[in-house]
Amino acid sequence: MKHLKLRDLDVSRIGLGAMGMSHGYTGAGTDDAQSIRTIHRALDLGITFIDTAEVYGPYTNEELVGRALKGHRDQVVLATKFGLISHTGRESGPDSSPANVRAAVEGSLKRLGTDHIDLCYQHRVDPGTPIEETVGALAELVAEGKIRHIGLSEAGPDTIRRAHGVHPVTAVQSEYSLFTRDPEARVLPVLRELNIGFVPFSPLGRGFLTGTIRSTGQFDPSDFRADNPRFTGENFEHNLRLADQVAAIAAETGATPAQVALAWLLEQGDFIAPIPGTRRVARIEENAGADSVRLTDDQLARLSSMPPAAGDTHNEAGMRMMER
Repeated sequence: MKHLKLRDLDVSRIGLGAMGMSHGYTGAGTDDAQSIRTIHRALDLGITFIDTAEVYGPYTNEELVGRALKGHRDQVVLATKFGLISHTGRESGPDSSPANVRAAVEGSLKRLGTDHIDLCYQHRVDPGTPIEETVGALAELVAEGKIRHIGLSEAGPDTIRRAHGVHPVTAVQSEYSLFTRDPEARVLPVLRELNIGFVPFSPLGRGFLTGTIRSTGQFDPSDFRADNPRFTGENFEHNLRLADQVAAIAAETGATPAQVALAWLLEQGDFIAPIPGTRRVARIEENAGADSVRLTDDQLARLSSMPPAAGDTHNEAGMRMMER
């Protein structure tokens, strides 16, 4: 597995998003043993970058990752996120107040069974707390050795610049894939300018780009996608046709649609490390295989010229929490 730098943080250029092992998708939390096998197989394949968050479960995903990494901690760059759970009594909305930052990090350290977090992200921008105060609290935790690098998730250009002015930001995480191109116009140019890494989550379009989703009947009611705009009505049919275009190019290359979608992402910059999620060994092996897929200029151009996916990536409340 090749590596790259998120600013000055060395990671495998394909990571593993652990959320779906415990949260958000059909079958999540039903087979922790399988999920742990998948994490161990990721390590065998040279994947060194693992992503979780306190809100996944909540808490159970960090606990799972902590169990899986027992005895393997020095093999991974471990990332987690705070801010969608308030430990200070705030009744609604994100909480990135300095007191909450510290409480969240202490809880994550305990659940993950480690003395430091390699990359600690603000999960969503908190409109009630100036970003300078949040990053100031994170900088104190860096000085204490409890976290090593600071990240932001779904933050816009102004927030990124203000945060970076307080303490260097190592990485920004946002949804980015062939289906979700929003960061290209406003966020990626700022990251290139400031030498900040980019970590795309949902790089396979929440499963759409694997070619395996053909019906919303595959989802149970707890699944995030059951009422997601991209997976409903005419939007779903439109997006199926886009997934079929990816599958056609995959057939030309001898790779899978998921590998083609990841290979396209890797071509968008040497500071981009996607974190496709899975809880299955076969899928982590497939995703890791994207590291060796080479697309022609024509194939890259055809993929890049695909029309946008139909429908928002989240419901209305979720969209309000993202700075694009």
